[in-house]
Amino acid sequence: MSAPIRVAVTGAAGNIGYALLFRLAAGDCYGKNQPIILQLLEIPTGMKALEGVVMELQDSAFPLLHGIEISDDPNVAFKGVNQAFLVGSRPRTKDMNRADLITANGPIFVGQGQAIANNAASDVRVLVVGNPCNTNALIAMHAGKSVPKDRWHAMTRLDENRAKAQLAKKTGALPGEVTNVGIWGNHSDTMFPDFNNAKVKGQPVPSVADRAWLEGEFLKTVATRGKAIIEARGASSAASAASAAVDHMSSLWNGTPAGEFTSMAVCSNGAYGVPEGLIFSFPVTAKGGNWQIVEGLAQDDFAKAKIANTIKELESERETVKDLLK
Repeated sequence: MSAPIRVAVTGAAGNIGYALLFRLAAGDCYGKNQPIILQLLEIPTGMKALEGVVMELQDSAFPLLHGIEISDDPNVAFKGVNQAFLVGSRPRTKDMNRADLITANGPIFVGQGQAIANNAASDVRVLVVGNPCNTNALIAMHAGKSVPKDRWHAMTRLDENRAKAQLAKKTGALPGEVTNVGIWGNHSDTMFPDFNNAKVKGQPVPSVADRAWLEGEFLKTVATRGKAIIEARGASSAASAASAAVDHMSSLWNGTPAGEFTSMAVCSNGAYGVPEGLIFSFPVTAKGGNWQIVEGLAQDDFAKAKIANTIKELESERETVKDLLK
């Protein structure tokens, strides 16, 4: 069995954090031979609830869980961590628009980016889950300048999983038979789930699903799925978001299967005309903790227009937080 790795989770007593911790402790992310030490961060008012979560983790007697440390200080929580899930963020209230949410969360991710840069292990990889995750990751990356830019990620795997589920439902396939669904852009309703390069049972999606449905109901369902879940259960996505976070980091850790790619929001290097420096979701392959944008994917005029729209939104969000990007 390998030596334990240190895994930080922020907002650990929240709904997504709660769902995530037990998956991590069970070995669903890093494998059944990889022990972990959990380092959990909460705000001061959440520490009591976090103590209860720790009790449950202890009572589950996970063989791979070699330790649990808790703190309300980012400098303590990120000490020596190899993997970090930034889940905690201020939730959006009824009177807040997206710009208000971005502004409210900005200082949180400045502090966490600095704490990671000052305290994490040299091989740290960071996944931002707390929304708006692309721009929160951008803020943290700028604050933690000493950490290489390719270590900072935002999560669009939930969008990918939602798209796969809808394509499977439409075609009568299993979700595992849907591959190469790349998400482009922002984790918002402007993101584009690329059906042109996706496959179902090895067949191109446009050959097995109606184009009108793909451009209409499919895109709308994936884009508004989060809102639909809130309306149905009275609370936002938690277990599915946690599952997507596990999927993202598992792909990064274990690598993507041969001939397949996944979706990660990463720092753009200018590929496909996306402005450099934006945290933008691309189809990527992964191996050994590193990722590479898939080259040469075809984009028709419909796809190009969708991608241009999500670029515009991310540029607007970057402008909103420009004072934090120093």
